[in-house]
Amino acid sequence: MLTPRRIVIGMAICLLFAACKREEVGHMRVPKGTDNPPEMMPQAAEGGMPGGGMPSGGGAPAMGGGEVAPPPPPDPANTLKWTLPAGWTEKLVGGMRYATLTPATPGKIEVSVVMLPGPAGGELANVNRWRGQLGLPAVDDAGLAAIRKAIPTQAGALGLYDIVSEGTVKTRMIAALLAANNGNTWFLKMTGDAEPLAANQADFVHLLESLHFDANGAP
Repeated sequence: MLTPRRIVIGMAICLLFAACKREEVGHMRVPKGTDNPPEMMPQAAEGGMPGGGMPSGGGAPAMGGGEVAPPPPPDPANTLKWTLPAGWTEKLVGGMRYATLTPATPGKIEVSVVMLPGPAGGELANVNRWRGQLGLPAVDDAGLAAIRKAIPTQAGALGLYDIVSEGTVKTRMIAALLAANNGNTWFLKMTGDAEPLAANQADFVHLLESLHFDANGAP
């Protein structure tokens, strides 16, 4: 039977126990040398890895800096071929920068052959990108048709664009775009100072006219 004295003693014990627990919480220490509690590391985005890479075991390999992996090399039947002008040299690289061609005459000039999978943005977008590189304004579809020169080749219809920068010192670009029926888009560009480009323009056009996809010229 609980007596008043036992009730008072029980309440005192409960109060003492609660005070001890508060004392333990109030005196919990953080180890020396740790000013802040450890933070949780952020998790990688779902389906990816830190840095934007693709998860292992699926998809195409990601490249550093957000670059797109180069397309696989085309099979021999779908590889663009040409007749090299006399005195020109070539270096086949593969990948997006498929080849670099060097004319026989000296001067600041570069000839490149680039292959991209699919439509590669389309003809209008690429021409406006080239014009922007030379400081020229963009054109619309009507303007594109006005400056486009069509060259028939055994590889398919070719769009040729002759772009010249403004100003005293002129940079010139003669660029051709071939949307081939094998699903790839080919770009052939001759870029540099206006004088050496003029000296090699005829040879470059002859090279474009010789484009084909196999020894017999059939695409």
